[in-house]
Amino acid sequence: MKKKDLTSQQIVEAAIGLFAVHGIEKTSLAMIAGEVGITKPSIYYHFASKDELVERVFDYMFSDYHFDHYFSLTEMNEHNFAEKLYQGGLRMFPEEEEAFVPVMRLLNEFMLTANRSANYGQRVIAMQQSFLDGFRELMRLGADFGIIERQNADSKAYVLALVIDNVTSYIMMDIRLDYQAIWREAVNSTLRKGADILESRDGIQ
Repeated sequence: MKKKDLTSQQIVEAAIGLFAVHGIEKTSLAMIAGEVGITKPSIYYHFASKDELVERVFDYMFSDYHFDHYFSLTEMNEHNFAEKLYQGGLRMFPEEEEAFVPVMRLLNEFMLTANRSANYGQRVIAMQQSFLDGFRELMRLGADFGIIERQNADSKAYVLALVIDNVTSYIMMDIRLDYQAIWREAVNSTLRKGADILESRDGIQ
């Protein structure tokens, strides 16, 4: 990696940490430069403005934050639907909770900066809507397989999205929960009677 690229990445990572602690508005370029160990004018060699740096942070943090990154409908069938749903949801939860907190704080920060020209608030809302739409499509696929009751498919989709959203909020507040067990129960609640129910076993916590 070239020195310019390396320093750009260092600036982005420093900005992420400071934005999560102090907020985007209260974090100055001087603070970011000090964190990296460079002068404030040096930042302009990599980013034309703070807004450009904020844009880069947004793209860096949320480039993989989309429904298809966690759930692949094309890989699902009537035999693996429940487990694919369960495993996909688990991938949305952090492997290391400490590393996850800044991500959620930044998500909230971008919601609060909706008045910026890039309109981050609307972009975050669009991301969240894509998950609602994705879960709805997933539940309708389950109904096609005969695993989900079609009549309540949309409501079940929104329940799953809300469970994930609330669990991640509790993780951000450092409230310890057995979120794997919670997600398993949420998945089981969507399955119609007679469908295969996920059970606690090796590999499924």
